[in-house]
Amino acid sequence: MLWIEEMLGHKKPIIAMLHLQPLPGDPAYKHGDKMENVVAKARKDLHALQKGGVNAIMFSNEFSLPYQRKMSFITPAAMARVIGELKNEITVPYGVDCISDGMASIELAAAVDASFIRGTFHGVYVGDGGFYNNDFSEIIRRKVALHLDDLKMLYFLNPESDVNLDPRPLDEKAKSLIFKANPDGLCISASAAGQDVEDALIRSVKAVAPEVVVLCNTGLRVNTVPQKLSECDAGVVGTTFKYDGDLYNAVDETRVSDFMAAVREYRKTLD
Repeated sequence: MLWIEEMLGHKKPIIAMLHLQPLPGDPAYKHGDKMENVVAKARKDLHALQKGGVNAIMFSNEFSLPYQRKMSFITPAAMARVIGELKNEITVPYGVDCISDGMASIELAAAVDASFIRGTFHGVYVGDGGFYNNDFSEIIRRKVALHLDDLKMLYFLNPESDVNLDPRPLDEKAKSLIFKANPDGLCISASAAGQDVEDALIRSVKAVAPEVVVLCNTGLRVNTVPQKLSECDAGVVGTTFKYDGDLYNAVDETRVSDFMAAVREYRKTLD
């Protein structure tokens, strides 16, 4: 049994993104905005996701655009406040993603007792935010120093939007990463949030990583559940759970329920 099935209690589990509103220090967090409102909106989304039946939740600073490669301290501090205020209401396993800063994700996970993190922990990339280099040797050593032995790390193998300067095929990069870093999970993405991942891409990575959890990281929708879950071990879902499938909207419990009903139907074919 894969670790994610054991942790989340299901085959082909679904991790739901909980996108936090702009936080203090973010360009979209305006004078007069209040953290109380950020917490209130996160609470509403949390309950909609849990009532809809998701298997896990990942908190992320989705609207901290443009993302910082080395976060200001205020961002993980604000995320920790939100999670801390909601912790007694969380009924499923949860993780964190301090977008574009793997070290911040490690340290936030330690502060809030997260079970997993997701991030761009390795590789050299170029994109709208410029050039950045991730030192996974430093990140992994920080995880060890904080005694986070049970914390699972879900690696972006091909992050959305940015281009990896390593020209090797994705499956070759996966094999190398497994040898050097022993990742717990590999997230396969399309070029943008909500876009379909190529089935062949997921398949090629899973072929070289049978013991590693391979996640469909973007583009899972109610009508693509059987096809995508047949290729991967788990899914990460964000945009499709929002009202009208719009990233900037709140979570729609009905859309979550309909999606998870499709997942449960697919799981019956696995028995």
